[in-house]
Amino acid sequence: MSMATGRVVAGRYELSTLIGQGGMGQVWTGYDQRLDRRVAVKLLRPDKVAGEEADELRRRFVRECRVTARVDHPGLVTVHDAGSQGEELYLVMQYVDGADLADHLAEHDPYPWQWAVAVAAQLCAVLSAVHAVPIVHRDLKPRNVMVKQDGTVTVLDLGVASVMDTDTTRLTHTGSPIGSPAYMAPEQAMGGAVGPYTDLYALGVLLHELLSGQVPFIATTALGVLHRHLYDPPVPVRRLRPEVPEALETLVLRLLAKDPQHRPASAQETYEQLLPLLPERGMPTGAPLDPTRPFLRPHAPWPHRARIPAPRPQPATAVERPDVAGAVDEVKRLLGEGRVTQAVDILGAIVPAAAAQHGEHSPVVRSLRKQYAATLMDDGQYRRALPELRRLADERATESGQADPQALRFRYDAAQCLEQLGEPAAALAEYRALLPYYENQYVAGDPETALEVRRRIGHLLLAQGDLAAAQDTLVRLLHDVERLRGPGHPLTADIRRTLQWLGQVHA
Repeated sequence: MSMATGRVVAGRYELSTLIGQGGMGQVWTGYDQRLDRRVAVKLLRPDKVAGEEADELRRRFVRECRVTARVDHPGLVTVHDAGSQGEELYLVMQYVDGADLADHLAEHDPYPWQWAVAVAAQLCAVLSAVHAVPIVHRDLKPRNVMVKQDGTVTVLDLGVASVMDTDTTRLTHTGSPIGSPAYMAPEQAMGGAVGPYTDLYALGVLLHELLSGQVPFIATTALGVLHRHLYDPPVPVRRLRPEVPEALETLVLRLLAKDPQHRPASAQETYEQLLPLLPERGMPTGAPLDPTRPFLRPHAPWPHRARIPAPRPQPATAVERPDVAGAVDEVKRLLGEGRVTQAVDILGAIVPAAAAQHGEHSPVVRSLRKQYAATLMDDGQYRRALPELRRLADERATESGQADPQALRFRYDAAQCLEQLGEPAAALAEYRALLPYYENQYVAGDPETALEVRRRIGHLLLAQGDLAAAQDTLVRLLHDVERLRGPGHPLTADIRRTLQWLGQVHA
């Protein structure tokens, strides 16, 4: 660890000790001079990567900060502040006092299985809240988990996660998927669509490691590790530690299923399976860093439910006519400043008011609803965007026919929402239904979108574990992309890389 020379970020956060460093960023402990409290400060230097990727990194960073700040759960690190100073981006977070799970495991060998259950149950509570946004963490591993002095577990760094976005540029320059190979689900390693099921696999790896002392798949190279994730069965933990309850071994094997559909349906369901294995209520031992302590007064995740939208102003009455034009200008200003969440709330309030004033089917209301759906998507609020898009698609198709390009675009966006919400089967069905329209040049032909839809179909097949169909889809796609766009195109390289994984792991 190295000490800073009292450097102050944003005129307020004094850096103290460097605790982590990567290619483009650093994490420091520091002090918030205004509130006199300890904080953690993450610094990123987008200028360390080439042109367009720097802009992509900035965009992802802003989105990461917004989305992380939206998850309100005691098991997730709190975001205090974010911004930029000169060439640097900074994110200020709660400082977590405790031991990271990798160190905690190293200090307790063997790790009590009751502790492993308690850690996993707390992680399920966090994942349940994170997946409801929806976000996929993508990089759940012991170094990203802290055990605090009171035994509560805190998850760090949704940074890699960002939003459930299968298309973010991979900022690794090697073409490797984001995440850590030892904890990476087969569908993530293959570049397939990720979802809540991807985090559940990582939870299975983590549980296996806590119970047995090592991750289930080890090899001399990252590729060897990924090959084993794809094809080797994990060793059941009771062979390594007979005292582990059979129900726990069964759950670990379910979490580590190669096919996402064979894993538990959700973090909530996984929590329910862990519940009977948790310690009975009683007096805490008083020892610090005991993860069973919170369960002596249970700490369950919220039941699965749709997120409740923010309260909205009532639609204006006839006497008090809303200023729709003024609201539209305000929305444009907010979007220009990147304040998407606030823009969403204003649009959500003005749409019913405008409908009362101008009529449900007026051009101004239709335009506002399109803007509302697009802004919800941009804010990562896919659960709220989906019904809006479906309604827009149905209305447009009724007026102009199923093949109308605008109706198809709404359906395409709705399919993306389904993908982001971790519903690969429904997304796959919708993309397959759309593809003939985009491929038929006499109807609504759009070869660019047709290629993108085919790529998404390939990725979703990978996510569902159907490697043969995915390979067939992607081989045909590669041939067509090379013919239409040339061998040097980024999409060509992306598909070739995914096929390389498939080829190498089949070899």
